[in-house]
This record gives sequence, C-alpha cells and structure tokens, in this order.
Amino acid sequence: MAMVGLFWIAEGDVYVGSKPSGLAPGVRLTPDGVTGLGHPQSGLWLWDDVESLTVEDVPLKSLKRHVGVVVEMALSMGLGGGQDAEGTMTVCVGTADEEVELTTYTAAASGYSQTEYDLSRALLARLTDGAATMMTTLAAMAEWGRSHEGGTPRRDERERLLREWADGQNAPHA
Repeated sequence: MAMVGLFWIAEGDVYVGSKPSGLAPGVRLTPDGVTGLGHPQSGLWLWDDVESLTVEDVPLKSLKRHVGVVVEMALSMGLGGGQDAEGTMTVCVGTADEEVELTTYTAAASGYSQTEYDLSRALLARLTDGAATMMTTLAAMAEWGRSHEGGTPRRDERERLLREWADGQNAPHA
C-alpha cells in the first residue's frame, strides 16, 4: 500500500483518498468507472458517463495544519480517543445529468503538498479524456501498485510518478 498524491494504491486497486474499511466512505477508481463506497454513497458511475472528476476540500500542508494535527492527536489521546483525527475530502463526479459529491478520508494527516495536489488534479482530469487514456493510465497506476513494495515513496518519487501518469508516460516503474 502506498500514497501517491491524492491516491492510495493498494496492490492493483486505486482509491482517491485513503482506502476505506467497513462502512467508512471512500472512492475507488476501476476500469468500469468511479465507485462510491460505504454508507450511504455506494454506487457506480461509468467512465462513458463521467465528464469531470475533481476533488474539493483537500487539506494542503502548512505549519498551522501540522501543529493543529499534533495538538488534536494529543488532546484526543488525553481524553480517551474516540474521535478520528483524519479529515475528509469531497470527490465530485460530473455527468451530463448530475454532479455527485462523494466523501473520502484523506490519507495525509498533515495535508498534501501543493505540487502533489496540482499533479493529482491533472491526473484526475486525464482520466476523463476518453476510454483509451483512462485504461492505460489506470493500468499503469495499478501495475505500479502491484509491483511496488515498501510503503509510500518519498515526495520526489511521488511527484515523478504523478507527472508520468498525468502526461501519459505510462511505462510501469518499480
């Protein structure tokens, strides 16, 4: 499992945000379409129908955010926990008939870098460029996930991968 930009890649599965468990909300990108997971947002939006795919409410890295996460974690631990320190993001799936908002948890507690956010947005836009583009891009992401071991790569490697996937340079990398 690894985080690359706004994506969580677990073996061959690609999620926007973190991979959900149980009934927690999440969003999975499959060769068929965008899948809403968890209660009450389960559903599938086929790629043929998806005209836009964006993410809102993305927490960006800042010193203020980092300090806030540390303080929140300390307070929740001191009070017996129980509250989830992770934030959520909104994945917007636009079709000709509607715009659906899906909730997913962020995978980066202290936020995402501006560069990873921008590259992730470009990659999401690329996925709506047509079936051939979407299939090769998702296949490259899934292949990387299947062949990658050792957790989340360093920032420069994550940015390199996002650039390659967003630019259509889809040769898998280990």
